[in-house]
Amino acid sequence: MEMFDLEKIKRESGLPAAELTQIEEEIRREFEGDEMMFELHLIRAIRAIKEGWVVLEEKKTG
Repeated sequence: MEMFDLEKIKRESGLPAAELTQIEEEIRREFEGDEMMFELHLIRAIRAIKEGWVVLEEKKTG
């Protein structure tokens, strides 16, 4: 059960889907089993990136 409308928040963020997926995966690993903390941190991360407070580090392979 979601406490927030995450799909709306993600859609309105304007961030690329790949970037949102990466953010979600990292936060999900950190807060595995705690849906409320996952949602709160996801919202905070999206806002921080959108506002330019932080930059999502690109993962390099090879």
